[in-house]
Amino acid sequence: MSDASGAAPDDRAAEPQTAPPAGADGHAGPEESGAAFPAQVRSARAEFEHHVAQARAEFEEANERIKERTGRDLIVAVLIGLGIGAVVLGTLLFVKDLFALFALAAVLLGVFEFSRALVGAGHRVDLVPQLLATAGLVTGAYFLDIRMLWVALFVAIAFVLVWRMFAQMMAKDARTYGDVLGDVVIAGFIQLYVAFMGATCVVLLEQDGGQWWVLSFIVIAVAADTGAYITGITLGRHKMAPRISPNKTWEGFAGAGAAAMIAGVLLATLLLGLPWWAGVVFGLVVLGTATIGDLGESMIKRDLGIKDMSSWLPGHGGVLDRLDSILPSATAALALYILLSPLQAA
Repeated sequence: MSDASGAAPDDRAAEPQTAPPAGADGHAGPEESGAAFPAQVRSARAEFEHHVAQARAEFEEANERIKERTGRDLIVAVLIGLGIGAVVLGTLLFVKDLFALFALAAVLLGVFEFSRALVGAGHRVDLVPQLLATAGLVTGAYFLDIRMLWVALFVAIAFVLVWRMFAQMMAKDARTYGDVLGDVVIAGFIQLYVAFMGATCVVLLEQDGGQWWVLSFIVIAVAADTGAYITGITLGRHKMAPRISPNKTWEGFAGAGAAAMIAGVLLATLLLGLPWWAGVVFGLVVLGTATIGDLGESMIKRDLGIKDMSSWLPGHGGVLDRLDSILPSATAALALYILLSPLQAA
């Protein structure tokens, strides 16, 4: 007999029973699981590489915008700045006498850059006497007290002035009186602007606890520069001195002031043992000297028709381009040490 479906019971029973396919119950078999894991890893890796590439593209785009506005490669500038900072910090913390050698090398390079830029602009500069006078002045600052530094400055300036006048007499060319006088003034200015201000940093270094004062004024100057850079890039609208330095803004100056005062208070109270208000004074004075030094060098470069003193430090320009705010701040820091250091014992 057959049932309602028309199929005999014996025929149904005779059908072979087949095993369900692997994974039919929703779970992967061993072979499928082994193949799926590498695929997941590849997918995760591809997604990670995509995010990295996207972040890199966004960063490079932002860097190009900054480079277009400031003319500096931010990545290279940061890396070189960190390297210089490591040298400065390491020498001041562990062997401060090595910082004197570092300062001597930096000042000599600054004089060399400045002299070469002046020669390129048509001035007569005696490079070897300038370097000899600079080496003597900065080295003498390491051994002399503050009062004798002025004597060393007078000797250095007299040396380069006399050399320049004798060199002009031996040349017997047709240079006008005004050109000769300008060359003589420039010869003395190099010693006063680069060599002497660099020497004041060495004098400050050799005072009791002077390495902490050197570290402090450098940190304040760098903080002011960083604050001005960040604030100027993000908020800068009103030009500060467009004919001298087109990229500087009043918003950037305000950011520099805030950063300098914060750094000054922290360093004064935590490192120098000074009252907080002395830190505010320290920060404001270094802010003023750093700004004047920066604008002053910008005026010099604009007069010489150059953008940077050299290209030795990619992303920064030349050595003197990094010292423009440091040099006048060193002289101001030495004066502040004389005035404020008695408060450390109070």
